[in-house]
Amino acid sequence: MSELVRRVSAAVAVGALGVGLAACGQPDDNAPHPGDPTPKLSLLKLATTDHVTSLDPAGVYDVGSRTVQANLFQTLLTILPDKPTPVPDAADCQFDSPTTYTCSLKEHLTFPNGHELTASDVKFSFDRLVKLRTPGGAAGLFSSVKSVSTPDELTAVFNLTTPDARLPYLLTTTAMSIVDEESYPANKLLGDRAMGSGPYQLSSYKPGDQITLAKFAGYRGPRGAQNDGVTISILKDSTALYQAVITGKADLAFHGFGPSLLDAARKSDKVQVIESNYADIRFFAFHMKSLLARRPAIRRAVAQLIDRNAIAKKAYGDHVSPLYSVVPAGFGGQVDAFKTEYKQPSKVAAAAMLKDANIAVPVPLTVGWTPTQYGAGGKLEVLELKRQLEASGLFKVTLRAVEWPQYQQATKAGAYDLYQAGWIPEYPDADDYLAPFVAPDGAFQANGYRSSAATKLLQQERIEQNGLKRDDLIGQLQGVLAHDAPVIPSWQGHLAVLTSKDVENVTAAIDPLSFLHLSALRR
Repeated sequence: MSELVRRVSAAVAVGALGVGLAACGQPDDNAPHPGDPTPKLSLLKLATTDHVTSLDPAGVYDVGSRTVQANLFQTLLTILPDKPTPVPDAADCQFDSPTTYTCSLKEHLTFPNGHELTASDVKFSFDRLVKLRTPGGAAGLFSSVKSVSTPDELTAVFNLTTPDARLPYLLTTTAMSIVDEESYPANKLLGDRAMGSGPYQLSSYKPGDQITLAKFAGYRGPRGAQNDGVTISILKDSTALYQAVITGKADLAFHGFGPSLLDAARKSDKVQVIESNYADIRFFAFHMKSLLARRPAIRRAVAQLIDRNAIAKKAYGDHVSPLYSVVPAGFGGQVDAFKTEYKQPSKVAAAAMLKDANIAVPVPLTVGWTPTQYGAGGKLEVLELKRQLEASGLFKVTLRAVEWPQYQQATKAGAYDLYQAGWIPEYPDADDYLAPFVAPDGAFQANGYRSSAATKLLQQERIEQNGLKRDDLIGQLQGVLAHDAPVIPSWQGHLAVLTSKDVENVTAAIDPLSFLHLSALRR
C-alpha cells in the first residue's frame, strides 16, 4: 500500500472513529445544532492599482505579483510581523556547515489538488527557477546555491558554492515558493493557473481585472487565514481606489494614494487609514565621475546640512519617516549611522569640513531629478534640498530634470554631481540595502564608490552565521557608508492601507517588501 493511501486510510479511520464516538453519546461541539444559522462566510474585497504580471513564482519579480504569490504559495521559511529573522513555514532549516543548509519539511503537507508536498517539489521549484531565469525574475539572487539534493522525501539540502548568511532570508521570498511539480512544466511559465500550499487557493483569475482567492483549509503554517477568501480588483488610478473604499465597493485598498487623498480619508468617518513603515527608501547619490563628488569633505558637508524632518514635512506632509541610514527601520543590524556621524544639521560643522579641506565656498553643485517617476513629492524634495544647501551659504545648487528613461542613462553616465534615487529591496535583509553600493555587481557601483573597508565588512557579514555577530558587522558597514557619504539617505516610505471600519489586524498583514499577507485580515 502506498504512503499516500495509508495516510488517506488513516484519516478516514480517525474520522469514522469520531463519528462513532458522537453516535455513542459523546458530545461533538463542532457539529451544527438543529436550528443554528449557517455561519456567514467572511469574504473580503481588496482594491489596488498594482498590476499582476505573473501568478508563477518563477516569473517576473514585481510587487503586484508578490501580493498574489505570497498568499497562494508556501515557502520553506517566512518572516512574521515584528520578527526580523526567518521562522519555519513549510520546514525547519539550519546550517549544518557553512556551505550546507538543510531543511526538514513538516509531515503531511499537501497541495489543494491532494498531491503531497515533498522535498522533490522543493528541488523542482528551485531548479525550475534557475533554469527559466526569467528576465525581471529573481533567479540571480541564488547565485551562491550550487544544487539542491533530496536525501529523503522530507529533507531538502541546499549545497552552496560559498558561505552565504543571506540564504534563510532568500528562502522567505516569493521567488522560492514551492510549486507542485506535477502541475508545472519544467521549461516554461504557467499562465493563468496556480497550485501552491499557501493560505489560499486560486478560485478565478481575469488578467488585469480581478483575482479571487479562497481559503485553503489544508495549509499548515504560521499564516493560517483568518478570513474565508479575498477578491482582488485591479483599478486604473488612485481616485478610483479611493472611491472604491469610500463607497463600500471595497473593504480595503492599498498602493497609489498620494498625501492629499490620505488626508481626505483621515477626515472621513467611513474609513480608517493605517500606515506602516515599509522597504521603499529615497536618497541622494553622488557620482564619483564628478570632480566635486570625489572630494569627501563636500559629500560630508552635504550630509551635515540636510534636514530630513523638513523634507518629510514640506515635501511629503509627514507621510514618510526621516531616514538616517541606507538600511531602514525594521531590518536586523540597522543603526542610525548618519545621526551618529553628523548629529543635528549644522552650518558651522559643515563650514569647518570645507575649510579644513581648503574648499572655496559657495561650492557649485548640480543636482539631478526626474519629474514623473517619484511623483509630485520628488520635485518638492529637491527644491527643499536646494533651499537648505543654499541657505547655509556653502553651496550654489543647479537643478536639472529629465524624464525617467533619459534620467536612468544620465545618472549612470555621471551627468550630475548628486542625484535623487530610490530603492526597494528584493529580499528582506539589510544586505540588500548595502550590497547595491558596495558589492562589485551592485546596482549603484557605476557611481564609482570604492572602499576596501566597506568591501571587507560586506564579505564578512555575508558568511557570518552567528546572528548577533552578523548584526554587528552590518552596523559597522553602515558606519563606513555614513562617514564616506557616497549616498545620503533621505526618507523611508510608509505603506498606507485604507479600510472600512470593521477590518482588523491590518498592520500584521503588511509585509516590509510592500505587499500584503491577506491571511492576517479579519473582521
